[in-house]
Amino acid sequence: MDIEERIKSFEALGEILRNALKGNHFIYSKEINDLINRQYILNPWFTPENVRLALNAIANELTSDNLIKWTSNYPLLKKNITPVRAGVIMAGNIPLAGFHDFLSVLISGNYLIAKTSSKDYELIVKISSILCEINPAFTDRIEFTNGPLSNFDLIIATGSNNSSRYFESYFGKYRNIIRKNRNSVAIVTGSETAEELRSLGDDIFSYFGLGCRNVSKIYLPEGHDLSNLTKHWGTFTNIIKHEKYANNYDFNKAVYLVNKEKFYDTAYLLLKENIALSSPVSVLYYEYYRSKYEVEKAIKNMAENIQCIVGSDYIPFGKAQSPQLWDYADGIDTIDFLLKKI
Repeated sequence: MDIEERIKSFEALGEILRNALKGNHFIYSKEINDLINRQYILNPWFTPENVRLALNAIANELTSDNLIKWTSNYPLLKKNITPVRAGVIMAGNIPLAGFHDFLSVLISGNYLIAKTSSKDYELIVKISSILCEINPAFTDRIEFTNGPLSNFDLIIATGSNNSSRYFESYFGKYRNIIRKNRNSVAIVTGSETAEELRSLGDDIFSYFGLGCRNVSKIYLPEGHDLSNLTKHWGTFTNIIKHEKYANNYDFNKAVYLVNKEKFYDTAYLLLKENIALSSPVSVLYYEYYRSKYEVEKAIKNMAENIQCIVGSDYIPFGKAQSPQLWDYADGIDTIDFLLKKI
């Protein structure tokens, strides 16, 4: 397969997914809809709404224009390269968290050996099956395993800070990308529109805040009234009806009360002033700043732990969980990594 054929295959995959999600595909609509509803049984965090959100984000990126724009940055993709066997350990924090690695390995003409998350394997396996139906040449290039990875040339592993230590110990002798915990932040200036602030809620509440691109902390101008933010998030109040989220909310609130710590309670989200970056589920950290220089310095000091920044001069509000194909996790160019042979 050359790059043009691979692009056409993923373009066709995107079209099938878009039609299936709209209920317009005779074969796949029911299968995918059943899978969407089933994920909640396998993983209570994967509600149908969140699974559909993830699938839509992927489907909307798989267009001819996007795929050509992305791959045209790599002239080597037009040449006949010797493929490598890429081992990929996929995260399971949000639905289809490993799809971009799946796509990157295959679009670059390499072989994929993937270890999926035990709670997020059905969707990626189904997507792989559809791709192989579109183009059977992919069949021999994709392998899923439940056990240890073996017979690979390089490794891409995504996990927690704890698991990354294991990855570094076990895979350190191989060429690798090892990703750790990251979080995202938002910068509020006070000049945002009501729609922008409502959209900020999407960045905070989607996937219950479990994604590395979810905003876990906001920077506010000194003296900014928190109620000016939360009054725009009324459409997200039903999140408290989710049992596991509610349990986290009750637990964190109880801890703050027992410790007599100050917090702002919306009855579905706890806002707490904290210089830390990573907030617990159901909690949003905030920090005040006095100048643009001050907040930029704070972000620079934590750059290695920040996935993305939302704000008027950064990623638009509401778009944190809609990365484009060339928005690489941790800022590491996966395609460039896969194309380097040494």
